[in-house]
Amino acid sequence: MANAQQKIVEETNKNQAVVLALYEALNTRDVNTVHQILAPDLEWWFHGPPTHQFLMRLLTGASSDDPFRFEVDPVLVTTFGSTVIVEGCDNSRSISWVHAWTVRDGTITQVREYFNTSLTVTRLGDSPPSACSSSTAEIAPVHCPYVWESSLSNRVGKSVPGLVLAI
Repeated sequence: MANAQQKIVEETNKNQAVVLALYEALNTRDVNTVHQILAPDLEWWFHGPPTHQFLMRLLTGASSDDPFRFEVDPVLVTTFGSTVIVEGCDNSRSISWVHAWTVRDGTITQVREYFNTSLTVTRLGDSPPSACSSSTAEIAPVHCPYVWESSLSNRVGKSVPGLVLAI
């Protein structure tokens, strides 16, 4: 059992290291490393105003020739297996951001990006057995324990929407 737990911890640490290496590569504009870390068919989700698609501009190279600069400086990093949650803020622009990365075999395959949004992460659990034995179909409640909640969204000085990410 201890060996299995150690493998999980090692994998979690590796996934977190991959994401942190991506941020370093983005900040130094190391295109080769970015290409090595990201899957060619990266799935990208964005929640926020279109004018705040800074990460997309960095990943696609749309910002490489203009004076635009968006430093991705993680403040908090939390990992749940293959999901790495990173939170940061840019007080000069009054924005907070959360990135939820999915890492598979050392490659980032998905990113969910949230700007000026309070994010709560839950882990989907198994539905408890129904206490009712009737033949009519009932929807059993699903237990979704809260495992993480963003803390920087309140630093932007304005009300922000809240979303739940189930992993």
